Amino acid sequence: MTVPDWVTHAIWWQIYPLGFVGAHPAEPAPGPHEHRLRRIVEWLDHAVELGASGLALGPVFASRTHGYDTTDHFRIDPRLGDDDDFGHLVDQAHRRGLRILLDGVFNHVGTDFARYREAVESPDSPAASWFRRRGGRFDTFEGHGELIALDHDNPEVVDYTAEVLRHWLGRGADGWRLDAAYAVPDRFWAQVLPIVRREFADAWFVGEVIHGDYAATVTASTFDSVTQYELWKAIWSSLNDGNFHELDWALQRHNDFLATFVPMTFVGNHDVTRIASRLDDPRHLEHALVILFTTGGIPSVYAGDEWAYRGVKEERRGGDDAVRPEFGARPDLRADGADVLRLHQYLIGLRRRHPWLHSATTTPLLLTNTQYVYRSSAGADALVVALNTDDAPLVVELPDLGVGSGVVVAGSGAPPREQVDRAEVAAHGWLVIEPR
Repeated sequence: MTVPDWVTHAIWWQIYPLGFVGAHPAEPAPGPHEHRLRRIVEWLDHAVELGASGLALGPVFASRTHGYDTTDHFRIDPRLGDDDDFGHLVDQAHRRGLRILLDGVFNHVGTDFARYREAVESPDSPAASWFRRRGGRFDTFEGHGELIALDHDNPEVVDYTAEVLRHWLGRGADGWRLDAAYAVPDRFWAQVLPIVRREFADAWFVGEVIHGDYAATVTASTFDSVTQYELWKAIWSSLNDGNFHELDWALQRHNDFLATFVPMTFVGNHDVTRIASRLDDPRHLEHALVILFTTGGIPSVYAGDEWAYRGVKEERRGGDDAVRPEFGARPDLRADGADVLRLHQYLIGLRRRHPWLHSATTTPLLLTNTQYVYRSSAGADALVVALNTDDAPLVVELPDLGVGSGVVVAGSGAPPREQVDRAEVAAHGWLVIEPR
């Protein structure tokens, strides 16, 4: 299996469309005549200015509520608009060089899904075979009565899923995020994806996987990638706990994954508390971003994180709303929000100037609870990253670390300097050094 060449340069800007355009939650719900999907077009130039190369969309297909209770995979959600609105968005994104990643739910469907309504009305009909049963009843996803689990051993479900994926790739999408992939048998994807790739060899498929053996899942399912939740957790947890040993352990695991595939990396998305709210010390937001953009992976920035938006996910109905707000005009930035935006732009630029970081592995050079120096490298290319969350400065003696000398190319409170063999990282600061 060969991953498309364009993916090696991919940096996603992710949005949750229903929230982004104020379509959910909303009372009354907007109708298709409002064409709210087109509001996203107004933000495409921002994605380009940020440095992204692709737009990762949350669900855009017809549903009753949050988009993950799909009722029709072939229809744009009327709250967002219609098929022409989708075509306009894709065209405008592609004109700016932005790829489009769609979000598809094929583990379950909503209770208004046509075949499920038929199955309820006629339990012995062929439609009923589309759905998994448990204890004589139709099974649900994680106990949610409004999410009905598909039967992934049914060949018709395989064909239907492949048909949906092909349809929207034919309409201009470049790839798919496959929601709740962890709940779907790997053998299902191994049947579906080869069918799709025969027609769309340049498409990219990333599965939403939270726990488990990522590499084994990629191999068995034929995914191109999965979501790197292990590294996401280690980033904020190690910064909060003053325990860089946890981050180092996760990065060594990350190295193992990179031998098989390149994960989709992130410090925020539509399903988790925003990174600015998750971190106990706001000074360490910079460190989280530095880790994201100087380690191997396919980075994704969740819309709003580039301005240090805050939002806490809660385990209750409507508990995602705080992390899925409506976007109106550009925010009136406070100084710290503007600084976070500039840091995103700088680090994305650094990554674009060093495209080998896509598959770079990391090697620890110095490790304590609160001070961590690692080398990210691929072949002869390398960067040395020094992170300090201690109250005392960190002195980095490059020759002692086997680096020799280097040039500071980025850092907090320290503009780039000439070639050095010794560098000081301020308390709660960081540096990126290019060895020479």
